[in-house]
This record gives sequence, structure tokens and C-alpha cells, in this order.
Amino acid sequence: MSTAFVLSGGASLGSMQAGMLQALYERQIRPDVIVGTSVGAINGAYIASRPQTRTTADTLAGMWRGIRRQQVFPFSPLTALLGVTGRNHVVAAGPLRRLIADQLEFERLEDAPIPLHLIAVDLFTGRERRLSRGPALEAIVASAAIPGVFPPVDWEDTELIDGGVANHTPISHAVELGCDRICVLPTATSCPLPSEPNGALGMAVHAMSLLTQQRLLADLEKFRDAAQLVVLPAPCPAGIQPTDFSHADELIAAGYRRACEALDRGAVPRSVPAGPRTRASEPMRERPGPRRHAPAGAVPRTCRTASPRQADVHGSSGNAAPASAFV
Repeated sequence: MSTAFVLSGGASLGSMQAGMLQALYERQIRPDVIVGTSVGAINGAYIASRPQTRTTADTLAGMWRGIRRQQVFPFSPLTALLGVTGRNHVVAAGPLRRLIADQLEFERLEDAPIPLHLIAVDLFTGRERRLSRGPALEAIVASAAIPGVFPPVDWEDTELIDGGVANHTPISHAVELGCDRICVLPTATSCPLPSEPNGALGMAVHAMSLLTQQRLLADLEKFRDAAQLVVLPAPCPAGIQPTDFSHADELIAAGYRRACEALDRGAVPRSVPAGPRTRASEPMRERPGPRRHAPAGAVPRTCRTASPRQADVHGSSGNAAPASAFV
């Protein structure tokens, strides 16, 4: 059975994915393909070239604990002023680019030992682009280029922005790549609020979490018969803004704890509505064994062969696979 890891966007909330990966690797669950959007592209690129072990997830968690807001979002009154006086972004991409480059171990996407597919959006057409070949650093920065915050990234004959604009949790692309089992590592959940969000930014963030959650639920229903879907429950990040990196430790711990509980229980969390075929019959585990990597040129880039059109722009998939199971 071929397995894809799908890592969603979420800025600083992406730290919880390190905890989820700790839980998956402890149970010998490893990806054959990785699909990532925005911060999920950053995390996905990190694990794509490293051993698929708990140690790799631990080092990723350590990286997250060391990140400070100024390394990613170096806001200042001057940049804010420039953003409202004609420039299309308020933060230069240089700090983010350096942070990614320091951890990147391959130059081109096709060189990743585990096939890596990153989602971005064409600024001019609004269409999704699945980046599977080309300069890795540019592709990761493009997938994470939050519009209005970071500048668009030049790519071939167009410009690309954050893939989360169109597809925050790109399950559809993993389905198109022919994967039998899709492990989804989300960062957004529309958890109940004790009171209304604080301020305009808090309200906007909450509204976006509602939108992304609705798209996720729609995709789970749409693709429930196309693959076995294993959705790890995202911790509720109430009160934590996506630009606040000071809560990494608690998000990692919560992501790990909730993933462990769900994987060992093999049951549906209340936050994910279930249909008649959505209950896993037993905890999800794999037999332990070493991960073997073929040379980059010999590694299949998909779970099955996708058409050339599918390899670049999101289309539809009509291939049936095992019934869905939600964790």
C-alpha cells in the first residue's frame, strides 16, 4: 500500500506537525510521497531528505522551538508604510529564504529522496500549480509566499503565491498521484471559542480557520472513496496567532499527544464528521523495517503514473481505491 503525507499550511501553527510526525514515525508509518502547502511545504521538504525516524521529527521540533517571529515576519513601521503606498508586500522574503536554505539538503525537487510535491497558486490565473520539478528553494518559498505579506515568486513565465490560497490541505493532489492511503496533517480546526476573537486580526484568523476547515471537510467527503484517508486531529490553537512562534513547544506536545491517542484508538474524533465507512477497524501501524532510498533518478515521483496535466495543474481524479478510514 502506497502512503502519502499531506501537510497543510498554517504559518507558526505548522509546529504541531512536528509532533504529529513524531507519533507517525514511532509507529513505523512512513511516506512514499509527500505533498505540502505553505508551511507544510517547509516541513515536507525537511523530512523528504532525512531518515524517516523519530529522530528526524525530533530535530524538526528542535528547529521550530528555535524560530522567532523576526526570522520569518520582520515587520516594522517602514515595511507597513511601503505596503500601503504601492508595494505588493510588507515583508521581504530574504529572512524566510535564509531559514529554509539553512535546512534544505537538495537543490532540485526531483532530487528529493522521497518524492516531494509542493502546491502554489498562479498569481495571474488563480490556478493551482503542483510543483514537482525545478529549483527546490524557489518552489518552497513560492508555496509559502503569503499574498500581501511576502512578494510573489518568479516561476517560469508567471509568478506564484502561497498554495493555501486555493488549497490549504491538498488532499486532491495526493489522490491524483494515485496514493492508496493519505495521512493528513492539518493545522486548522474550528474549535469552540470562549468569547469572540480579540481585535481585527483575531477575527480574520478565526474566519480563515472556518474557511479552511470547511474546505477540508468537503474534500474528505469528496475523496472518501478514492483513498484511505487518515486525518490526524489538530490541537485547538485558541488564542495563538499564526505569526506568534513562542508557543511551538506546547503545539508540538499537543500535536504529538492527540496524534498518539487517535492512531492508537483507531477511532473518529468528534471534530471530523463520519459517514458509514469512516471507522478504522484497528489501530494504524506498519511493520518496522528500514527505509530504502533508490538513487534520485530512479525514485518514482508518484504513487502511480500521473498524466502530464495532473503533474502541473490540479485536475480531477476518478480512480477508486480502498474505502476511507478517518483517525
